[in-house]
Amino acid sequence: MQKDKIGCEPQACRVCARGNIVTPMNRTGRHFLQIPGPTNIPDRVLRAIGQPIIDHRGAEFAKLAKEVLEGLSSIFQTNSSVVMYPSSGTGAWEAALVNTLSPGDRVLLFETGYFSLLWGQLAQKMGFQVESVPGNWRAGASAGELESRLSADKSQVLKAVLVVHNETSTGVTSEIAELRRAMNRCGHRALLMVDAISSLGSMEYRHDEWEVDVTIAASQKGLMIPPGLSFNAISQKALLANKMAKMPRCYWDWQGMLKSCETGFYPYTPATNLIYGLREALQMIREEGLENVFRRHERHARAVRATVWEWGLEIVCSVPQEYSSTVTAVFTPKGHDADRLRATILEHFDLSLGSGLGKLANKVFRIGHLGHFNDLMLTGTLTGIEMGMRLASVPHKEGGVMAALYRLAPAGKNLAAPS
Repeated sequence: MQKDKIGCEPQACRVCARGNIVTPMNRTGRHFLQIPGPTNIPDRVLRAIGQPIIDHRGAEFAKLAKEVLEGLSSIFQTNSSVVMYPSSGTGAWEAALVNTLSPGDRVLLFETGYFSLLWGQLAQKMGFQVESVPGNWRAGASAGELESRLSADKSQVLKAVLVVHNETSTGVTSEIAELRRAMNRCGHRALLMVDAISSLGSMEYRHDEWEVDVTIAASQKGLMIPPGLSFNAISQKALLANKMAKMPRCYWDWQGMLKSCETGFYPYTPATNLIYGLREALQMIREEGLENVFRRHERHARAVRATVWEWGLEIVCSVPQEYSSTVTAVFTPKGHDADRLRATILEHFDLSLGSGLGKLANKVFRIGHLGHFNDLMLTGTLTGIEMGMRLASVPHKEGGVMAALYRLAPAGKNLAAPS
């Protein structure tokens, strides 16, 4: 192909209707990955993962595993046991169920979004009876509804309550402490199982204080490493249930995994290099301070919401106290396809946003603002969205990004001082 005077191949760029060069085929700079997980991986973590493999039956690995499990306990804010699987979060869902329940047991599931539905479908496939509490996907689990359901369960046939703490598909959180208080008022013995996959390490989460029996989490969100590790934090009540549970289990068996808490050795081959990465990520969280991590995420979430409102768009979450700190789901105006907008933004600005899932497909785009993330990454993301809406002719009020700038850098504010 003939090149012009500056060495550019004439077909290497695309030209929009206005005559502006907008889409280089060979992209420069870094891709903006602003889906709500997997999240951006810090260079420190990538370097840690790239270390040579070691003997997973040797003393060096045992020391590594024990160190990581101890660090995870502080993230879950628990003194109870934490087990770590080489799997996605789906595996941790299954582990929570098979280790505590018996065939045919009845569970209560709150439908707060797409991932709560998936968890319920998994439970049904495993033979559990799933009683669903319907939701409109715009609000979290209702403590009042939970209390009503459990109070009506006089014979206590419900063995577990399943709740997603931070619903990734909608940007809606559920008040876990309130749900536990409702369960305690009823005196119901059901286990409280909570999916904290997109909140752990990014939003306040207190396994012990909130009396959660099993917390489910995974590596690819706030913990800032690739997919491939999942976790169960386990209460003493859940351990007692484990002794009575009759579901068949092998790979997911807590008893085999709990021995690794004592010895550092897995019952099977672990994801050694991901654990190296997790150790580095936990060190980064310690350096920043967990409470500071929470404040940073909430600060960014507020800036995103301010921008969305300034654009004149609607946020999926309709209950202000239930806004997520890690992901904001946004409706596109009626008649405008959210996936076409996402495609335009990706094509022109190399920026990936989350898609609408389930009944929100084509109606919603999701902005991930969690993990290894800072002010400039946030403002770059919001700028890319605003430019994309202009190109895609999506109705909005221009200049909405300024709302984020005003929140992130208010005039005369000393940003070095604690907020």
